[in-house]
Amino acid sequence: MLKASFKKHIFKFNFPGGTSRGVLLEKVSYFLKIWNSEISEIVGLGEVSLIPNLSPETSEQIELLLNEFIQNPNDFVTTKELKNFPALKFGLETALLDLETGAKKILFPSEFTKGKVGIRINGLVWMGTKDEMLQRIKEKIESGFTCIKIKIGAVSFHDEIELLKFIRKSFSVSDIEIRVDANGAFAPAEALSKLEILSKLQLHSIEQPIKQGQWMEMKRLCANTPLPIALDEELIGIADTDKRIQLLETIKPQYIILKPSLIGGLKDSEEWSKLAIKRNIAWWVTSALEGNIGLNAIAQWTFANGSKMPQGLGTGQVFSNNITSPLEIKGEELYYNPQINWQNI
Repeated sequence: MLKASFKKHIFKFNFPGGTSRGVLLEKVSYFLKIWNSEISEIVGLGEVSLIPNLSPETSEQIELLLNEFIQNPNDFVTTKELKNFPALKFGLETALLDLETGAKKILFPSEFTKGKVGIRINGLVWMGTKDEMLQRIKEKIESGFTCIKIKIGAVSFHDEIELLKFIRKSFSVSDIEIRVDANGAFAPAEALSKLEILSKLQLHSIEQPIKQGQWMEMKRLCANTPLPIALDEELIGIADTDKRIQLLETIKPQYIILKPSLIGGLKDSEEWSKLAIKRNIAWWVTSALEGNIGLNAIAQWTFANGSKMPQGLGTGQVFSNNITSPLEIKGEELYYNPQINWQNI
């Protein structure tokens, strides 16, 4: 017989997290505990992570569902349809998996969880003023990152081009791989011309140049772009296999980006990856501002699934009150240090 509880945690940003959808100062997660009534000392732990204005669910919806869940976990797990609640689905999936594997937070044992091999990640540069972003770019490069991801769309396009030119003046494409993330900031009518300007700077790719849901416009961009396009927000809310296939075969993107908390969890991420590979579409994984509980599950799954591209798994550093964990960044790699204990929750 399963038992369960949950705890709300409000993460505080070390600095304002600027995106094209606004500035984040804090975000909420719910830590979900599951145990068997006969073995109460073994407790599976998962994280339900929400991003304001991006996650399909609201905090109010999640709290109602979590209160329903803890009343009767067994019925909830076996009967509740959660396809419209991807963050809850991810948190529940990983908590159950943690319980099944002994509640040691080692969901996918590997050379990564032994601390022997790291996962190469990109250095994330948040939006800010031109001077702030320039300083952040310098810091990431000095820290050893050879793949930089820059969020664009909040300052003027001219200033963003100047920032990118600064990197290219000092570092060739063989030295630094640059990815940019527009978070849907471009209007469809101007998107192709902006992509042409960006392509001259020898970038790796651009994430979500226009807002999600405009399939025909995105199809046109992917067919004509001089710069590879990665679908990000476009995957959110596409819960049925047939519709996922339809999206990939209609738009034909160069890449897709998997964010388990936003697309339904690890099994759904695996389905997306297989559908993409079958259609010669490459993929990588990015965390969606989970704390270290959620990030740990995503990182272990990512390593187990063998993607060799730099991953977007460095967001554990953005919070001042994250959960102490074995996850640590050395240079441009994320490691799991078995010598570090998890913080009690």
